[in-house]
Amino acid sequence: MNKKARIGRYLDSSVVSGESFKAYIPAPLPPDPQIDLSEMYDLLDRANSALGRLDGIQRLLPDPTLFLYMYVRKEAVMSSQIESTQSSLSDLLLYEEGNNVRVPLDDVREVSSYVNAMYFAIERLQTLPLSLRLLREVHEKLMNNSRGESKLPGEFRRSQNWIGGSRPGNATFVPPPPEHLMSCLDSFEKFLHDDTIKLPTLVKAALAHIQFETIHPFLDGNGRLGRLLITLMLYSDGILKEPILYLSLYFKTYRTKYYDHLQSVRDTGDFESWISFFLTGVIQTSEQATETAVSLISLFKSDFESIEVSGKGTASLHIIFNYLKSHPICSTNDIKKACDVSLTTILRSLEILESLKIIKEITGKERNKVFTYYRYMDILSSGLSTV
Repeated sequence: MNKKARIGRYLDSSVVSGESFKAYIPAPLPPDPQIDLSEMYDLLDRANSALGRLDGIQRLLPDPTLFLYMYVRKEAVMSSQIESTQSSLSDLLLYEEGNNVRVPLDDVREVSSYVNAMYFAIERLQTLPLSLRLLREVHEKLMNNSRGESKLPGEFRRSQNWIGGSRPGNATFVPPPPEHLMSCLDSFEKFLHDDTIKLPTLVKAALAHIQFETIHPFLDGNGRLGRLLITLMLYSDGILKEPILYLSLYFKTYRTKYYDHLQSVRDTGDFESWISFFLTGVIQTSEQATETAVSLISLFKSDFESIEVSGKGTASLHIIFNYLKSHPICSTNDIKKACDVSLTTILRSLEILESLKIIKEITGKERNKVFTYYRYMDILSSGLSTV
């Protein structure tokens, strides 16, 4: 197979200063010659099985929507940390509850915008197919923060961008020039909609991700949206019943290999190695998410039993305990607003939960205390930076 026939073309370009550089125009998908799946059937089977187990185990949770709620937020933090934000999962949850955070507000707002963009995309897929229009709408939500306001939210770029370096002339990679952008995107959209392309959805998602990253159609937010695109494709095609697979942790853990594969496809046309790397990520990420769900089931069961054994499991305490499952960092005011329980009862219940080592107070203050369901947070925060 002549894989180099799949390589796109480089255009000689120059900027106003006259400095020359080469911008890359990818060949349309699917690759030609076609993908050789003969060495990947085992990986494909394992990836699909891992996704099936994840889909099944999360349904065993007392509230499956709770797992999605928290896992979406974990992905928002991880994907944003790849872009060098400092927000932790704790910071995001504190911000959403209206409490003070320890990091720059712009960082947390950026992560919060990512959460909003993900939920918007999931809802929008009910009425609009995965398309350029949908991606622009999701991008607008993604960039709805102070840092993104000047980056043309919801609009494809009209100027040259680049990856690495301080300018196109010394960049690691230069995507298509703006005058070639729509041609690349039109071909990309046709690939998303072409039902005659007989490729497994996971393979199609791998190809779409790398093509999106290569085209880099927006001034900012391409990495986050490109990673979200994977989940949206699997959800849209019914591979995932719930949008609970996110590869950001895998891409972050193997960052160097990830970037090497992206560039290797552009230089050599070796899509097969990239797809194998991608499928391995699906397997690892699905297994990690399944382990997280199992750990949460075990934790909730153990803590419920601790409450029952203590003999102090009043109806009010159980209401507050259930609230903590969806708000593992919260203040007494948060609980009072949500649970319709008196402050005296709340304080007594929190004292019991503290004595059972289910929660702990994290401010050290006498007033305006904030509590965390800390073992729950430890499980969710696995793999995240804790800045």
